Amino acid sequence: MKYDTSLLHGNFSGDRNTGATLIPIYQTSAFGQDSAEQIEKIFHNQAAGFAYTRINNPTVASFENRITYLEGGIASVATSSGMAAIAAAFLNILSSGDEVISKSSVFGGTLDLFKDLENLGIKVRYVEDITKEVLEGLVNNRTKAVFAETIGNPKLDVTDIKEAAEIIHSYNLPFILDNTTATTYLVRGIDLGADIIINSASKYINGSSNSISGIITDSGNYAWSLEKYPIMKDYIRLGRLAFTAKLRSDTFRNLGCCLSPMNAYYNALGLETLSLRMERHCTNALKLAESLDGKEGIREIAYPLLQSNPYYAIAKKQFKDKGGGIFTLRLYTKERAFAFINQLKYAINITNIGDTKTLVIHPASTIYAHSNEEEQEKAGVYEDLIRVSVGIEDIEDLMEDFHQALTYVNENFK
Repeated sequence: MKYDTSLLHGNFSGDRNTGATLIPIYQTSAFGQDSAEQIEKIFHNQAAGFAYTRINNPTVASFENRITYLEGGIASVATSSGMAAIAAAFLNILSSGDEVISKSSVFGGTLDLFKDLENLGIKVRYVEDITKEVLEGLVNNRTKAVFAETIGNPKLDVTDIKEAAEIIHSYNLPFILDNTTATTYLVRGIDLGADIIINSASKYINGSSNSISGIITDSGNYAWSLEKYPIMKDYIRLGRLAFTAKLRSDTFRNLGCCLSPMNAYYNALGLETLSLRMERHCTNALKLAESLDGKEGIREIAYPLLQSNPYYAIAKKQFKDKGGGIFTLRLYTKERAFAFINQLKYAINITNIGDTKTLVIHPASTIYAHSNEEEQEKAGVYEDLIRVSVGIEDIEDLMEDFHQALTYVNENFK
């Protein structure tokens, strides 16, 4: 089936017992079984079924199955947040003394998490881009994974997934890719070689800012070895399912970062309109960015599909003429940036992306508040930068609003 159809029918058929077209919300902590023998089998993964929602739940499982289908993986595990998904994915394979290579343009919360990993004895090495030359000088026998975002948030640099995957796999390392800002609407990372896909489902998948959630999808394509990953000793025998089996039975289960059934339900509802929303997000973002590009008072506009953007060629090829729903603009000073945000009438000043409504934030003072100046600059964050998550409003209203804000700033702040 094609993409829009798969959002509605891929790995999903409603509730066959009642004929309901939506999965029921199984809002319960635990599930009773007919016998002690049956619940023993469930706990030992010898029988299908549910025992405790911290481990799994039918509503959550339905959402996981739909994402697995869309991503082209073999299994998914939903978590309580996008950050929980990143933490669980890494802790599933890393031990003290291990190292990770990450692009420096990752989300501020991810940078903060990596600092926590370093407190556990796990070193993170940052690179501006994933190239053969760069990895040659960094990879050693302690390196266990390479991480990147498809579209950096908020730097908006675009990772060439296929090229990066080929380079990473030449060192026999897994490629962990955060696809939150792109979603499967723009690209399926597994098709281009990524091994583990992470999404903050709170964003475009959900679409209405009503639920915090994350999800990890396993491609099943990376061959985990006992020699390189001794932490996975009890699961290597499961072959392609080794990563997910350990995640489900060990790391995720013990961390307790489960997704609530209600939030899984909201995500499933949002998922069905993902394509319609993303089409408008992308169209509006491009038109709004183009209308502001080159205007007096704007130092720089960053959007992958602006022809002047350094990532234009790879974005156009990899995303099939789409550029995502986010752009950034720089206004020379922090004072001007704040004034611009405060002058907007429709855009909401909020730390989120992917809502139906247009959202704006000053990253340096908020989501990168715990990063030093060097870390901020490597992530593309500056004192005068504003991140705009473009919504699905009428583009004429958005253009009028942003242009009046710019006029106000130019007239009152030099």
